[in-house]
Amino acid sequence: MFCGVDEAGRGSVLGPLVVGAVYTEDDTVLKEIGVKDSKKLTEKVRERMFDEIAASCPLYTTVVITADEIDEKRKRQSLNVIEMDMFQEAVSKIPVKTVYADCPDPNEMIFSSTLSVRLGGTEVIGRHKADDTYPVVSAASIIAKVTRERMVANIQREFDVNIGSGYPSDHFTMEFIEKWIKNNGRPPKYTRCSWEPVRHLMSASRNTKLTDW
Repeated sequence: MFCGVDEAGRGSVLGPLVVGAVYTEDDTVLKEIGVKDSKKLTEKVRERMFDEIAASCPLYTTVVITADEIDEKRKRQSLNVIEMDMFQEAVSKIPVKTVYADCPDPNEMIFSSTLSVRLGGTEVIGRHKADDTYPVVSAASIIAKVTRERMVANIQREFDVNIGSGYPSDHFTMEFIEKWIKNNGRPPKYTRCSWEPVRHLMSASRNTKLTDW
């Protein structure tokens, strides 16, 4: 038994961070599904593959951390440490021989050895772009991203307005947060207030209010 692990939402300013892990004895079925890096698939294809992965590899799991939890943890920990904790939790569900991970740390060797120690010596192969190299990591990438997208869709239904993807590169997301701050004096729920783009919007809003005097 081996598993792949990947995350979704690392750089977003709105919505959760999700880590997905997929366990399997053989990745042949994943190759047949045609899994690849979730970012290279359309939303429709990701949804279809999610269901196919879940049916073919029922041993999968997700670990979710909310925006509020990220803000609280960031007071004491780096994002890399937070993700390491999530990776460890995700791949600890079932004993495995090898873990394949999409490495979020600049140093693949340090990341792999650290996670291996945390897992009691389990072999860890952490690589940059592992979701493009190992089918089991591609599958984990899809599980994580679709889970996150479904959660963001629920957030959008709650606000009943287009909030975009939750990433700072998405103008719908940033316009939504900026307008909310302007109208309410604080970021909307589900926003990572510790993130630089959000702090910048809050600072700009305060400065604008001061110039109104």
